Amino acid sequence: MSMSVGSSGGESEPMMEMNMTPMIDVMLVLIILLIITIPKANHSVNLNMPVGTPPPPTKEPVVVTIDVDFDGTILWDNVVVPDRPALENKLIAVAAQADQPEVHLRPNKLVNYSVVAGVMASAQRLGVTKIGLVGNEQFQ
Repeated sequence: MSMSVGSSGGESEPMMEMNMTPMIDVMLVLIILLIITIPKANHSVNLNMPVGTPPPPTKEPVVVTIDVDFDGTILWDNVVVPDRPALENKLIAVAAQADQPEVHLRPNKLVNYSVVAGVMASAQRLGVTKIGLVGNEQFQ
């Protein structure tokens, strides 16, 4: 029995396998560069907190309640607002005050969302800054 070390013919056949070593080397270098350039993870949030104790409130904040009934009726402190311009006039008066009162928006569970979104959009557009939704527990 004899062992064939090379090809017996004069022609050499092309190699059918790809040399993977250079590609692996390049990939390892890229991974190392990626690991080096990733910024350090910062798990804290820097806040500029005031120093000392805040002064006690001098007076209770004024609260304006806007109720939106199930049929889209808007009530301003339990008084029916006839139309959108009347509501906007009241919101303009609130926004014009130096110390704005808090506006509590209390929508009914069955009201169409577009009515509530319209009230909130009007308040934002007219410059009311202290507005919040009240009664969210009914939606859970």
